[in-house]
Amino acid sequence: MRRSLSDLVGEEYCAAVCAARAFLTGADPANLAASAATKIDFIPATFLDRCNMLVGEVGAGVSSAMKSSARGAGTRSFNSATRTGAAPIGGYGFTRIGEDGRLYLVSKSEHYHASLGHEFPGYELVEIARSLGISNVTHNNTRGHITRTLEQELVRSASAIQRGDTAGLGRLLDDTAPHVLNRVINLETGSLAVEAALKMMLARFFRLAETRESPPYEGKIPVFLVVGDFNGGIDANYHGTTILTQVLRGLWPLVRGKIEEAEIFLVRPVEINNPDSFRSVVEKYDTGPYKVAGFFHEIVLMNYGAVLLSKEFLQAAYSICHAHDIPVIVDEIQSCMWSPEFFLFREYGLNPDFVSVGKGFPGGHTPASRIITTAPMDNLNQFGALVTNGQEELSSLYYLVTMSFVQENGSYIKELGEYYHAELEQLAARYPRHIDRIEGLRHLSSIYFHSEESVTRFVRTLNEECIDISSQAYKASAPPAALTKLPIIATPEMVDFLIDRMDMSLRAL
Repeated sequence: MRRSLSDLVGEEYCAAVCAARAFLTGADPANLAASAATKIDFIPATFLDRCNMLVGEVGAGVSSAMKSSARGAGTRSFNSATRTGAAPIGGYGFTRIGEDGRLYLVSKSEHYHASLGHEFPGYELVEIARSLGISNVTHNNTRGHITRTLEQELVRSASAIQRGDTAGLGRLLDDTAPHVLNRVINLETGSLAVEAALKMMLARFFRLAETRESPPYEGKIPVFLVVGDFNGGIDANYHGTTILTQVLRGLWPLVRGKIEEAEIFLVRPVEINNPDSFRSVVEKYDTGPYKVAGFFHEIVLMNYGAVLLSKEFLQAAYSICHAHDIPVIVDEIQSCMWSPEFFLFREYGLNPDFVSVGKGFPGGHTPASRIITTAPMDNLNQFGALVTNGQEELSSLYYLVTMSFVQENGSYIKELGEYYHAELEQLAARYPRHIDRIEGLRHLSSIYFHSEESVTRFVRTLNEECIDISSQAYKASAPPAALTKLPIIATPEMVDFLIDRMDMSLRAL
């Protein structure tokens, strides 16, 4: 596929940008216009050929190792987790070279966010935009054309409006019905996106400011529902690193205790894939002094062994929530852009009130997240959820490039992901002594082991061979798991190489 900057953001806008650049710098307008119209091959065959060739070199020393690397000034916890040798000094496709000079396989998408790997050719459009002087320095009050174009593309895609259906998009943007996703707040990290949804849920119980009208559930005690762990606690979910979203997953237990003691809000778990449990929790906490304030969930619990929530469970939960006026946020920070429809909730046939997106959309190049919501939940003033630097034009362009690529390659992404998951299933069948089962979905897959010792040895062996895979054995309530998340540009050759190395590691056990 080949696209120009004009293809993505419009000829009229590019003409205006080129005229402004010519005036400001004295550059030749014709040369500027030619740059805006230059079509870039998003993923040429030579790129994939090189990626596949490099896979065979994974684990080898391919560059000079750094003899003196900066010490840094990290905290104890960050320093203890840092692997300086693996820190990138260069990358290409689904490989990177570390400071130790060895070639690494990016089999976890650089901790979940490099959806298109390294040096994706399509991102050359961002460099063209930069050369034309498109400013990344904007503000909430000066959201640019590219950012506003992205907002429209996000809600259009979330509601399955066909590209080019201007009338349909207009009707969508004007719709005020519940569960119609047509509002976007541009933020920087996934944590802030989810917290924005939390604020909007709380705004139905507490006034944001003294001048605001009384909210509909003022006086009720809000109760937030989260996906519980296998021990009945709340450790399974992960919705960010702000203090309130950390409270949702069991951190700051004394803070949570004080919050609940003061009846500010409660946090209660629902059992994984159990509709009856969900119904009983709602019946208990959506009555009397209480009101269920919202249901938070991912679809693939990447921070809990990649447990996959079932379509049947979520559809039942949504039906209950809609009947009780309980807003739902689907946290797609992990799964967005790894679905051929951009959003995994679309594959599940769900109609949430909030969708948080990030990580995969900008391809790891910028901390750009978004919360997509509805007219009824649009209840904060501008200062209620803003960040000063959330409206960057180039960040929005990264989104548009990635979305354009995935829209053209959705069937390939699905087929490759299913091929990888099927290969993992065959691997598990060959080693039932060690492997309990395969979890997750397509690229987002994990291997459940029978023992913590086995998964630790398995992962250590692969890490020593420069394959980026991690174990999740630190949560007592979750089975020991090895986590992977392949970039969506992964090829069958990359999958075959990874499966072969996994097989060798398992044989060594």
